[in-house]
Amino acid sequence: MSNKNSLQQDNNFKYLSHLGWSSHFQTQLKRFDKNSFFPARVTGVRKRYFFINDGKKEILATPAGKLQQENSSTYPVVGDWVLVRQTAIEGILSRKNALTRGAAGMHSRKTGEYREQTIAANLDSVFIVTGLDRDFNLRRLERYLTLVYNCELTPVIILTKGDLHQDPEHFVNEAESIAFGVPVHLVSAFNDSGLSELTPYLAHGRTSVMVGSSGTGKSTLINRLCGENVQATGEVSASVGKGTHTTTSRDLIMMPQGGMIIDNPGIREISFWDIDQGVESTFPEIEEFAAGCRFSDCTHAHEPGCRVLQAVQEGELTEARLENYLKMKRELEYICARKNKSADRVEKERWRDVSMNIKSINKKKSFE
Repeated sequence: MSNKNSLQQDNNFKYLSHLGWSSHFQTQLKRFDKNSFFPARVTGVRKRYFFINDGKKEILATPAGKLQQENSSTYPVVGDWVLVRQTAIEGILSRKNALTRGAAGMHSRKTGEYREQTIAANLDSVFIVTGLDRDFNLRRLERYLTLVYNCELTPVIILTKGDLHQDPEHFVNEAESIAFGVPVHLVSAFNDSGLSELTPYLAHGRTSVMVGSSGTGKSTLINRLCGENVQATGEVSASVGKGTHTTTSRDLIMMPQGGMIIDNPGIREISFWDIDQGVESTFPEIEEFAAGCRFSDCTHAHEPGCRVLQAVQEGELTEARLENYLKMKRELEYICARKNKSADRVEKERWRDVSMNIKSINKKKSFE
């Protein structure tokens, strides 16, 4: 192919840049016949069809037969770049990244199969949205951070309903105390305060996804950022100051600032799937304390010379934060084991370890 033709084809895809098209996807097209397929981004997923955008218009598309068997690796999700023939999605371009979690229900009791749910793909940031009402919970924030870090994505914490409190900065300080280095933004859709701080995340071609509980104001926030009602919202309860659940599907919304936001239904169960350095990134100070423990395999539960327990005793670390750290470590270890072993074997080994720990504790007490 001549350099002139190659340059012409590259120019043909410049109109996709506002949708997040990049060299990561451009280079993949070399393996396909560009006369047979065209690239488009998935902007909405429904039960039997998709909304896709080819950079010029939105199109209604259906999955090709080979994509009918839905799973995380072959079935498109919002944010995916797909190859389309006429109005049929034939394949998915390799993802730059994806936000995944353990599917609701986690696994089949009969087969022990562990299932994955991909929430969105090809993201620049993840907005963890929590309201300054009964939804605000530091332990839940820690779980969200671990979920995002496990997927090697960039978290941003957004505290909504800042107008509900006379001193909302108190919540900002609390969030910052457990989210080291993570931007924390206090906003109010009621009076638009703090919304301008979100503009950099919505720059040309950037994609963010919102996660959080139902009723935290995610859809209302999108409407205020858009300057018009693009998402349905529910009335706020007078008794708890919490909105009702309205978002039932995931959609990629083009923002007037130039970027995109994926609205996401409220998450009730923050279950992990990817297993990376999420816990270590969420609890860096505990990892630092752990490096000073007497034993390299210290569980930070009862061992002598445990620097982590010493930090709790001396007020450098809260007991609640340590408990959440240990809980998520055990959970991720269990998930890792379940992915590689049968459910029965995992259960047997878990109870064997519990039995050995009890015996160890009883033996220690007998010498005291």
